[in-house]
Amino acid sequence: MTQPLFRQDPYLREANATVTMINDLGGIVLDSSIFYPTGGGQPGDKGQLCWDGGSCEITTTVKGDGDDIVLVPAEGADLPSVGTQVTQKIDWDTRYRLMRVHTALHLLSVVIPLPVTGGAITAAKGRLDFDMPDHPGEKEALAAKLQDLIDRDLDVTTDWITDDELAANPQLVKTMSVKPPMGSGRVRLVRIGAGEAQVDLQPCGGTHVARTSEIGEVSIGKIEKKGRMNRRVNLLLT
Repeated sequence: MTQPLFRQDPYLREANATVTMINDLGGIVLDSSIFYPTGGGQPGDKGQLCWDGGSCEITTTVKGDGDDIVLVPAEGADLPSVGTQVTQKIDWDTRYRLMRVHTALHLLSVVIPLPVTGGAITAAKGRLDFDMPDHPGEKEALAAKLQDLIDRDLDVTTDWITDDELAANPQLVKTMSVKPPMGSGRVRLVRIGAGEAQVDLQPCGGTHVARTSEIGEVSIGKIEKKGRMNRRVNLLLT
């Protein structure tokens, strides 16, 4: 089992850990991880592991068995042995951009309050697919509404509810294609704004900025028709 340090503090750039396993494919499992594993449309983190007498580049991070988080080393890289104390360092520039895009997509789902059928995140842009038969309108108007939410400098916080509470409040789930992980007894919520200023609350396991103002300037890219009832809205960091 890997303790997901990124869940408590997504701003951690460096931390110590112990290697608990090297899997059959050469993936490295640590007892705790600042590396986020691929999931929910967000790519896994890349970065570096360093230890006494060695280091290796990490090209991505994925989910393993159970609660394991697996760091995927570059091909041919030297690997630490089980029990080695290592220092993990994420590619912070890439992670921070992913956090900004991910948070902006939550706000895009506020501007376009329709069911989400899919999504993807990169360090430069993101997109959401909506169950949306009609065109949402001018891109400039959508971008202005989105930028207004960003510029309010709203707090982005997390909370937890039980599986039963989520089942009793299905309106919290915006995504049709990806359901929040259930079965462990609790589900993580991401809240944007607080009290009367709250604009969004939905299950999410990804990493986000602490305040919406950190997202910066954004623009709306292509709006593409992807089927009779489906439209894709692209968002870009500027």
